[in-house]
Amino acid sequence: MASIAEPIHAALAPSRPALRIVPVRGLPVVAVVVVGLITAIATNSQWALDFFHVVGGGLWTGIDLFFGLVLGPIIGTMSIPSRMEFSSRVMPKMLLIMPTLVTMTLGSGFQLARKLGNLAPHSPNHTWLVASYVVVGVMATIALGLLEPANIAVLFELRKPNPNGARIGRLMKVFIYTAGITGLMQIATLVIMTRLASR
Repeated sequence: MASIAEPIHAALAPSRPALRIVPVRGLPVVAVVVVGLITAIATNSQWALDFFHVVGGGLWTGIDLFFGLVLGPIIGTMSIPSRMEFSSRVMPKMLLIMPTLVTMTLGSGFQLARKLGNLAPHSPNHTWLVASYVVVGVMATIALGLLEPANIAVLFELRKPNPNGARIGRLMKVFIYTAGITGLMQIATLVIMTRLASR
């Protein structure tokens, strides 16, 4: 009887579509952003550099705060199957979004500092700039050293025939908590940046 029931159960179970770790359709968008950033740095355009720095930093801050302070508590109350479903849809996109935003923000910000002379030790903004480097350096290390590995580990776990829901839950907690930490640190960056802009 068991041998008959098992094929029937397997036939009735919904087939899981193969999970793409890298969403290929998003790569052209990333390429356009990177080419635009390189062009902005090469031409040293004030407007373009401001655009990439403000947009990249704003989105990076917003996503970190939203994941850490809004989605985090919600995901914590979801069942393991629901977390797995959410992760399978969100994490591939985050794999492209976060490194792109970090690159936009840091690349354009460094070029702006060079252009405005804030890198010079005698600049009145130099101390504030060093403080921003410390904060952003920690955030970038967390984003690329903890967030992305947790993201990739979740995606590889989801690709397995029988994903470990408990492990995905633990990895998602790492992702959410570190996103929240970087989001709160982003507030310090906003204080520094607005201070620099007002001088």
